[in-house]
Amino acid sequence: MNGFQSFWNGLDWSVPVNLLLSVIPSLVCITLHELAHGLVAWRLGDDTAKRAGRLTLNPVRHIDWLGLVMMVTFHFGWAKPVPVNMSKFRRVSPKLGMALTAAAGPLCNVLIAIVMLFAYGLIFRPLQRADSPLSQMLLQTVLTTASLSLSLAVFNVIPISPLDGSKIVFSFLKEEQYYRLMRYERYGMILLMLVVATGILRNPLSAVVGWLYEKLFIVAQWGYTLSTIMI
Repeated sequence: MNGFQSFWNGLDWSVPVNLLLSVIPSLVCITLHELAHGLVAWRLGDDTAKRAGRLTLNPVRHIDWLGLVMMVTFHFGWAKPVPVNMSKFRRVSPKLGMALTAAAGPLCNVLIAIVMLFAYGLIFRPLQRADSPLSQMLLQTVLTTASLSLSLAVFNVIPISPLDGSKIVFSFLKEEQYYRLMRYERYGMILLMLVVATGILRNPLSAVVGWLYEKLFIVAQWGYTLSTIMI
């Protein structure tokens, strides 16, 4: 028994703990990202995502396992795309509807980052006073969620199909060019995998995410200021 206890106490739990602290924020970010797509499409008249059971907070419905691994490992990844039938849009044109639906995901991730940063500033003082491993873990999880959410937003605005950026950029094309490119959308995944595998955009994307994170961190300062007034 003493030998087992010594073995147990000697285990390095930092790796699984750090992995868990990345998985949970990743699931939050991709779930809300895809839910935003589905909700906007539904509001514009397309109920495809709703009928497919994708208007849900259940992360299992949205996970692309390779994309999740990429999110946890490299902080850039993707989820299972929400099905959208652009011919069902009733309140706007199909192109505009697709662009609005696509933009909803990255915008939702930016909003998540803002909320998380504000929450970080708000809870920083009381949790620092607690000075416990759990309080430090919570603070780190909140910051990780903000960072991953910004990473997901930036990655998805790359104009490569099937990422959201392609649908936004394509909407500015003429009708004939737009539908021609949409027919070849499935081949964009091959290009996307090459980009991910080579890591050619990793440094530029990290630089953009870092810049956005720095600019938005003022929101954390607002939360901290509010906490000083409340406490």
